[in-house]
Amino acid sequence: MIATISGRVVEKELDKVIIETNGIGYLINITNRDYDELEVGKDFRVFIFENIKEDAYDLYGFIHRSTKDLFYRLISVKNVGPKVALSILSLGADSEIRTAIANGDVKFLVSAKGVGKRAAEQVVVELRDKVGLIASESSESIVSRKGVNMNDDAISGLMSLGYSMEDASEALSRVDSSLSVEERIKQALKG
Repeated sequence: MIATISGRVVEKELDKVIIETNGIGYLINITNRDYDELEVGKDFRVFIFENIKEDAYDLYGFIHRSTKDLFYRLISVKNVGPKVALSILSLGADSEIRTAIANGDVKFLVSAKGVGKRAAEQVVVELRDKVGLIASESSESIVSRKGVNMNDDAISGLMSLGYSMEDASEALSRVDSSLSVEERIKQALKG
């Protein structure tokens, strides 16, 4: 199983990039946000989700671990596959999508290519309490009130272990922010 791919971006297409590493070019499906961040000729590391089917082998890549975590939550929803999840993630930043789900904003989710009203409602029903935001709070109020960075991979890691957003933020506030993501998580778990 491929967890990450590190290498040079050699080509960009509409919603895909080719990252070459050790002479092999990997065609990776990405979000619009990641498309804007990835630059041809520069080295990047992307977190990978492999979708292996009888007639296809597709790679989905994410610059931020928090985006991959949200992707996993989306594909856990009945009738939401990788392409629909990627389309939802292309609507904006993770925090915007989490806020839309937490607030039940079906209209926002339906604006994603290939997402119908029924699928958007199913996403809201199944993920409303699991996305890490309280419905009455927007991500901006959380960021300004508690200094939480919604794209912090350490917060996402702790949340995937069952921590709430607030508990993860509090645990990480006592840890040196210059440490690696893995080390910050380990220190937060000890604390």
